[in-house]
Amino acid sequence: MVWTKKFYLKKAAAMGLCLLALACTLAGCGSGREAVTVRVGSLKGPTSLGLLNLMDKSSKGETADAYEFQMATGADELLPLMAKGDLDILLVPANVAAALYQKTDGGVTAIDINTLGVLYMVTGTAEINGISDLKGKTVYLTGKGTTPEASLRYLLDANGLQEGDVTLEFRSEATEVAAVLAENPDAIGLLPQPFVTAACMQNENLKAVVDINEEWMRVQGGAGDGSGMVTGVTVVRREFLEENPEAVAAFLEEHAASAEAINKDPAPGAALAVKEGIVAKEPIALTAIPQCNIVCITGQEMKEALSGYLEVLNDFNAELTGGALPGDDFYYIR
Repeated sequence: MVWTKKFYLKKAAAMGLCLLALACTLAGCGSGREAVTVRVGSLKGPTSLGLLNLMDKSSKGETADAYEFQMATGADELLPLMAKGDLDILLVPANVAAALYQKTDGGVTAIDINTLGVLYMVTGTAEINGISDLKGKTVYLTGKGTTPEASLRYLLDANGLQEGDVTLEFRSEATEVAAVLAENPDAIGLLPQPFVTAACMQNENLKAVVDINEEWMRVQGGAGDGSGMVTGVTVVRREFLEENPEAVAAFLEEHAASAEAINKDPAPGAALAVKEGIVAKEPIALTAIPQCNIVCITGQEMKEALSGYLEVLNDFNAELTGGALPGDDFYYIR
């Protein structure tokens, strides 16, 4: 079964209603449950976009519990805090979540997928309509030895392209890839949102020609799996989950509503994205948000998509997932 973005959004909306009912049941919906303070960490990127409406409501005192949000540019700033118990919930790349599970001896649990694929192939004049068209070409990208390379190499192999058919040129930052594209419209770059939108807005000759998420789902669907590409995952400390199940249920309900809100009306989210330093300008955020595949997928759907994606990464390089695939207890399914 091929899972499309539309499918995921429908699932997220339906799940939001289910989570609302569950949160009401667990929290008592006015029955006097004592509110707790939930400390949430996230990265300045697409994985935080689905949190923005929740952050805004929290600042106005309109959430079930009190939230303390901490945003960083790199996961290495937040992982030690999570490991020490200074954060309760963390939004990170899928492989980082799996590695954290290994490093903490199963001390974290995945509670939702917050972002699907955000990678796009960008070029100016090159005739590229799919992965198979990359034969004999050079692709500029970031993330040598990490998920962008693993994802691209997986798709190249699935499309019958062998080592040497495509040249991969790595740059340290997405802005450097964008600079190459600006100088040479014939070049091909693999970029994440919102860098894709920024590059295309700065150079009208550039355009996104291949959605890597769609290519991934096509390959997986053809293989009879149906697992989607996963960018961001939300994890909770197992100890916090065991001690505060009502607060986690409330967070999931509010996270689902927040993700739904920014997809339904990106304008307020675009302003918040600029305010939080995720995107530099509102026009870029407004255009990029609908392309960021913001979701809130939980339960069995989460497990199927996330476990399938992690398996591909683990096969490419086990170090990406912490040396091994996480156990079934990694996936929070009520």
